[in-house]
Amino acid sequence: MRYKITVEYDGTNLVGWQKQKDGASVQEFLERAVEGFSHQTTEVFAAGRTDAGVHALAQVAHFDIDLDLSEYKMQESLNALLRALQAPVCVIKTEKVGDDFHARFSAKGRGYVYRILNRRGNSPLLVNRVWHVTYPLDVEKMRQGAQYLLGHHDFSSFRGSGCQAKSPLKTLDKLDIERIGDEIVFTVEARSFIYHQVRNMVGTLMQVGCGKLKPEDIKRILEACDRTKAGISAPACGLYLSKVMY
Repeated sequence: MRYKITVEYDGTNLVGWQKQKDGASVQEFLERAVEGFSHQTTEVFAAGRTDAGVHALAQVAHFDIDLDLSEYKMQESLNALLRALQAPVCVIKTEKVGDDFHARFSAKGRGYVYRILNRRGNSPLLVNRVWHVTYPLDVEKMRQGAQYLLGHHDFSSFRGSGCQAKSPLKTLDKLDIERIGDEIVFTVEARSFIYHQVRNMVGTLMQVGCGKLKPEDIKRILEACDRTKAGISAPACGLYLSKVMY
């Protein structure tokens, strides 16, 4: 039986989605939870591998076990074990799916949200949840710069070192930027992304917002296909995997 799960997690103290030798991961917690009640060892596959410190509002994963439970019972069992493990992870939806479903390969798109707290004082309620930028940012200029990134491009200038993608060519479908109170929120959607693409785009656009770069500089940076020409990488704490489209 194949189960599709939608998962929410706080990535602050995790090494990311993928199991690693040192540190706790989302994948490890979920696999331990499945084994804890089913007494079966299985691999949990995700729609995307989030990095250390990155959060998820709606990560999607799947796994196979030889056990036919109701969707409610499966979700309750997983969450009971996750609580026992003190995991910063919660299954918010469970579905039975066919063998042709794959969390990663069936996905038609992914969405991320990035949050910047843009005010002088920090917020103790948002520590490790946002990127705190103390100086004023011009949202309109950032929006102007973001327009150059929409569409199909070579995103090498925004490609993190260690990227294992075969090609830097991606199609960016959405890059909206809005101010909500003291926060500036980026909403980004594409079929897929290269390593650190969202964080590198946000960091570069932030430098447009503070005046270190001009909006039209984004076009020049994109066309350079050179990571050293772009701006800084935004920290992981402000990034959330917000949706996976199927």
